[in-house]
Amino acid sequence: MADRPPRIHLDNADLTRGHPLVVLFRLIRDERRRVVMATASSIINKIFDVMPEILIGIALDVVVRGEASFVAQLGLSDPTDQLIALGIATFLIWFGESLFEYIYQVLWRGLAQDVQHRLRILCYNHAQYLPTRFFEEQRSGNLVTILNDDINQLERFLDGGANTLIQTFAAVILVGTVFFIVSPLIAVVAFLPVPAIIFGAFWFQKRAQTRYDTVRARAGQLGAKLTTNLQGLATIRAFGAEERETEALSQESVGYLTANRAAIRISSAFIPIIRMAILSGFLATFLIGGWMTLNGTMEVGAYGLLVFLTQRLLWPMTGLAEVIDLYERAMASTRRILSLLNEPIAKDEGTHDVAVDGRFALKNVAFRYETSNGGVNGIDLDIPAGHTVALVGPTGGGKSTLIKLIGRFLDPQSGSIALDDVTLDRWTIKALRRSMAWVPQEVTLFAGSVADNIAYGRPDASRDEVIAAARLAEADSFISALPDGYDTSIGEYGQKLSGGQRQRIALARALLLDPRILILDEATSAVDNETEAAIQRSLAKMRGQRTVILVAHRLSTVVHADTIHVMEQGRLTQSGTHAELIRQPGLYRTLWSIQTGEAPRESATVEDISKAARS
Repeated sequence: MADRPPRIHLDNADLTRGHPLVVLFRLIRDERRRVVMATASSIINKIFDVMPEILIGIALDVVVRGEASFVAQLGLSDPTDQLIALGIATFLIWFGESLFEYIYQVLWRGLAQDVQHRLRILCYNHAQYLPTRFFEEQRSGNLVTILNDDINQLERFLDGGANTLIQTFAAVILVGTVFFIVSPLIAVVAFLPVPAIIFGAFWFQKRAQTRYDTVRARAGQLGAKLTTNLQGLATIRAFGAEERETEALSQESVGYLTANRAAIRISSAFIPIIRMAILSGFLATFLIGGWMTLNGTMEVGAYGLLVFLTQRLLWPMTGLAEVIDLYERAMASTRRILSLLNEPIAKDEGTHDVAVDGRFALKNVAFRYETSNGGVNGIDLDIPAGHTVALVGPTGGGKSTLIKLIGRFLDPQSGSIALDDVTLDRWTIKALRRSMAWVPQEVTLFAGSVADNIAYGRPDASRDEVIAAARLAEADSFISALPDGYDTSIGEYGQKLSGGQRQRIALARALLLDPRILILDEATSAVDNETEAAIQRSLAKMRGQRTVILVAHRLSTVVHADTIHVMEQGRLTQSGTHAELIRQPGLYRTLWSIQTGEAPRESATVEDISKAARS
């Protein structure tokens, strides 16, 4: 099987409509041949599995009736020859049963592993193309639970439960056929419990479904809490909140435990009820068959055959409780998987794909988040190609939202954004990503070497190109001083590096793409003066060569920008060069005076300063 997700158009409504199990098989329809082979192997194994009971009945018939037995009618009159023939048949049947058990286990388990792999890659691949707002509304731990635990639940069902269901139904058909051939009366009586068992299974399924949906939802919440806490251990320790967080996690775990107990109470009641139904069928065969044998209307061998087959038919049905438990857990997980796959992706309907100059024109752009009042409104902005433009202002002023709109991580709800006189929705996503590089405030580095992280956007880049990008980002000197230089392993999230070093590697990673547009979102807000100065020198070298859009709270970072735009409450309130803005009354001059120590820090927050400036 190829190590890639199946080529599926997830926007096809027909694909994801219907029962989760049906949809699942649509998603893996190219594995139909393996499913058929696995199902056939399970049925053949069950045929061989039922045969020993039939042979026991035939053997009893040989011992009791001798030369008048059923086998004698096939041409073997001597009882000894009959027993030898039965012995050979027994060996072949057991060999066949063992062979097909091996085959169906390999097929079902292999299929389960492959489906698990496929769905995980398919879900992850789909998640990568979901719009930014989806991740702003979802907890990452819940997504991890879907990609890991929910898919594992489905794998557990395919690994064992599917085979058990198939073999149970195969046993009902096979044994039922033998019963009706030997004694239609006993067949009818022995099969009376089967409807009760099936009814009980559906009764259980109906009541278990909502409970297992709750279990999976609780599992997602627990996973989200664990992920958040493990990523924030340093903060938890810094505030001495270990006991409080342990208690909060305990509450989430108790919620998951309680949901599981509610489901377990339903599943545990199933087996005792089914056992009583089985007992009635077994007693009917035992008593009626015995009475018929005593009256001479049934042979001893046939009686023994029916008694053994009743056991073979009914007792395995007690395992339906465990299988249906697995099934309901798997279907609850599948519903969550399909819920993720049904999330609409950010479609790329653009066709424009040419070299980018880097000129932006925003006209009356507006965007509001559904869950808050944050966003931007009425933004008119022109950014010439090759200019360095800065966005400053209080937290919540709309700066990050605006650059997400410019980078087309969000689409405006009204107004338009044009790049080189072509609206962003007409550009291909590939062209935009190729032309833009992003350096966020919270840098994400990956486990691996320094060189690997710098070359993340261009894995085929040469070492000389990596070093050149690092020099442009003022990172070469500290990288060269590391134990293994560019081959130094930086650990998960780059934890072996300082914050400033991570920022400069992120800048080098962006510059290696040689983008026409460089976006820095608070890239200097949490770095030391040395790193800020290094980034400023890097920006000075790029001046006029590419369009640079800076978001900053630290105004010393933006003083050399060609244009500085001040944003408050989602609107542009001031624009100009640094020299022009400090001569104007307003928020910028107030902030500059405070940050340079020319004015007392009387206001506690930037928002307070903003209010004072407006007044």
